[in-house]
Formats: sequence, structure tokens, C-alpha cells
Amino acid sequence: MKKLINDVHEVVAQSVEGFAAAHADLVISSGDPEALFISRAGGASAGKVGLVSGGGSGHEPLHGGFVGRGMLDAAVPGAMFTSPTPDPILAATKAADGGAGVVHIVKNYTGDVLNFETAAELAQMEDIDVASVVVDDDVAVQDSLYTAGRRGVAGTVLVEKIAGAAAERGDDLQSVAAVAQRVNDNMRSMGVALTACTVPHAGQPSFDLAPDEIEIGIGIHGEPGRERIKATSADEITDLLLNPVLEDLGAASGEQVLLLVNGMGGTPASELYIVYRRALAHLADRGVQVRRSLVGNYVTSLEMQGASITVLRLDDELTQLYDAPVVTPGLRWGA
Repeated sequence: MKKLINDVHEVVAQSVEGFAAAHADLVISSGDPEALFISRAGGASAGKVGLVSGGGSGHEPLHGGFVGRGMLDAAVPGAMFTSPTPDPILAATKAADGGAGVVHIVKNYTGDVLNFETAAELAQMEDIDVASVVVDDDVAVQDSLYTAGRRGVAGTVLVEKIAGAAAERGDDLQSVAAVAQRVNDNMRSMGVALTACTVPHAGQPSFDLAPDEIEIGIGIHGEPGRERIKATSADEITDLLLNPVLEDLGAASGEQVLLLVNGMGGTPASELYIVYRRALAHLADRGVQVRRSLVGNYVTSLEMQGASITVLRLDDELTQLYDAPVVTPGLRWGA
């Protein structure tokens, strides 16, 4: 294993320290190893609904990279691929509370769901209203090593962006949660791995793939997917990902969508754009118009080579909220 780390037990703490220092105009770190979280540099906005998300580290820029105006108010990084405990989630919730309540955006992994539920109960005991939305956009498998039900994957960034814009415009707690749920309900994703990743404390790849094999439907922690097949062309792989997404979403001719091609951490941008090119043509053949697009590394799996495709059905309101200004380390436009 060759990685730019000092101590496998200090990777998350040192990464967060460097991240907060590099983006000190936007974010701060709690600096508490027992309750580590990242929040907006200016603190909670009075009267605005707060947004908190989090989960195991290793998926950067998710979640800390999306803390800032127009998205999250706080993010909680757990150990690599491991859910944060309730204590830091509670601390982040309190930091994000501006008096209008807090929405928890939770990827559907058993540890994340349980720990965010516990933190929400503790926050309620301190008179903070909490609404929770569970993201489960992955169509690859119904259950996996980490989940009961579908996994929450790359579409999480779209939930955070659009719900964040709703909170920024002044929507109340239940309205922000409803927007987040609407995004999740109209969105599907599926990914592929060309190589495995190596979790620092494990010191070896999380699974084995032969040089001529790929895994279709992989999870963001390296969980098994639908099938392992021989490597093939980018266009064929794109179709293998996109067909199940569109079938499950029920995308019809004449609809407008947002197309996200997400890198898993080790795939160059040139290859992601090849995938985007094919996905765009595939959608056009079905009469589906790509109204908005996003291509890049947003929800990664350390250094895994691979990609995922997310399709979100759009309406005028969701498009307006997606277009709204955002200023975070990992996503920025309109301001």
C-alpha cells in the first residue's frame, strides 16, 4: 500500500484539519476528536432550516466539501467507510440549528441510519426539531453487506444541493424535507468498478478483480454489485448502467432530466466525459432531454477506478433550486 498518510489511525483527523485550513473562508472544524464535524465558518443562520449530513470518510468531497451557502450547514465524517457515532452527529446538529429546525440527510446504510436516528432523538430532547430523509438511489441491488434496502450513493449530492437551496430561500422544516424526499423519489443511480480501493487501516484492496474483469453495480464501499463481467467498451458499460436506471425510474419520452456522471476517485475526467457522451446519446434515443448535467468526482470511493450514472427527473421547481447559487469547497456557481 502506497498512500500519502502518516498514521492509519489519524487519516480522517489530519485530513479534516488540512481541509478546514485550506477552506477557512468557508468552513471550520470542531477540532474535537470525540465529536469531529465540519460546519459553516459563519455559524448557523438565524431563522434558516439547517442541513446536516455525514457518513464514513473516503467519499470526498462528500460530505464536508458541500458545507457552505446553498448546501449543508454541517457535515460529520466518520472513520473510513464507517458511520460516525451519535455524539458528533448531535454536536453538528446543534451547530447547524438556527432556530428553525434541522434536516438530516442520511445515506441508506444501516450504521448511518441508526446513528442519525439516535442523534435526532437526542436533539429533540434539547428542543431541536429534526426531520430526516434517507437517500436510497442505487438500483443495483436491493440489499447488500451494509444496508437493508437500496444503498444511498452519488445522488446524495443532488439531494444536498437542491434541499440546501430550498433552505436558503426560507422554506420551513417540513418543506425542506419534502423537497429532499422528492429529489430522492425521482432519482436513480448505478455504478461500475474497474479496480478495487484500499482502505488505509486494511492495507489491501477491498475485493479482487482480475485484470480483465469489471464489477457492474458496485457500492461506494466496494460492496458486490449485480454481476462481474469481462471488461468491455465504455459505450457498452454505459448502457449496462443506464438501462436499469431508466427502467426503474420509468423515464418517458419528452421528460427532462439532470444527468450526473460521477467518478469513483481514480478515473480521469477524459473517461468520465466519454461515458457522459454515450449516456447523452442514449437518453436522446429514448426522447429524454438532458436539461442539466454534472460530470466529475463528487461521491468517491478512495482511489477506486470506476464511475456511476445518476438520472434525476426534473420539473421547473427542482431545476430552479438546482440552479440557485452555491458556495462550497466542492461545488460553486452563481455567486
